[in-house]
Amino acid sequence: MMLAFNQVSKRFPRAASPALDAVSFSVAKGKICGLLGHNGAGKSTALGVLLGMVHPDAGEAVIGGASVQREREKAVAKVGAIFEAPAFYEYLSGWRNLKVLTAYSGGVPETLMRETVEWVGLTRRIHDRVSTYSHGMRQRLALAQALLPRPELLILDEPTDGLDPEGIVEFRRQILELRERLGLTVLLSSHLLGEVEQVCDEIVILQAGRKVYDGSVNAAGEGRVLYRIESENPEATITICRKLGGEMLGDCVSFASSDNAADLLAAIIARGGRVSRFTAEEGSLEALYLQHSRIGAAPA
Repeated sequence: MMLAFNQVSKRFPRAASPALDAVSFSVAKGKICGLLGHNGAGKSTALGVLLGMVHPDAGEAVIGGASVQREREKAVAKVGAIFEAPAFYEYLSGWRNLKVLTAYSGGVPETLMRETVEWVGLTRRIHDRVSTYSHGMRQRLALAQALLPRPELLILDEPTDGLDPEGIVEFRRQILELRERLGLTVLLSSHLLGEVEQVCDEIVILQAGRKVYDGSVNAAGEGRVLYRIESENPEATITICRKLGGEMLGDCVSFASSDNAADLLAAIIARGGRVSRFTAEEGSLEALYLQHSRIGAAPA
């Protein structure tokens, strides 16, 4: 097991509720795991605990067999990370930034630096000042920094934040390629469900500091099926769905998996629902996420 989070709890001073409440999960070597949750769910605190930047009130994080809390230097030596906004010396080139930042950990061979720069696609611009870099290029430089020296675990906090669609696709390709080349284990925190679904093998969902799901990206949720419904009389249709045992989750409605879809649609129409779309979302990450995070908003 590459990473283990064992019954970790953390409450910040004067906070109304704990940031993490007895959270446990693990990630096997070579897997890509997505860490999901709304703002305030506890994702950043969990990453801070893993990096030794936040000290838990109880429990511990273990990386490669070493406790982050008791053997931090040994544990984080195996880790590369993009956590919060990456900071660079604007007046230096990308290459000089990497030289300076890797010097803090003893430096790395230039052959490895050149290889890593090529992997992240910065070879042509690596000797230009960082002040001339676009947001996407800064993210590539941050990834290069995280990969030096060669880590076993890569922790990425919203790595595609601010990237355009082309940049997001390229970043996804890089992560999958690096996993194949280096056998990296990746923990990825993101709010982009579509990207997580295409990259991750498994996910952990946090809600209000508690773990509410830990498993496969494609697993079905709690014996229920999510349907995306569009209607010409949405308020009346929502009321009908609730009377039929439906639960509103975001802009979808959840019914027991034992309910027949054709019978449900017929019952909604028979009670006056003017339905223009009725689509099962079972198997999608969005469906799984909504099932477990319990978003209470009604459809538009």
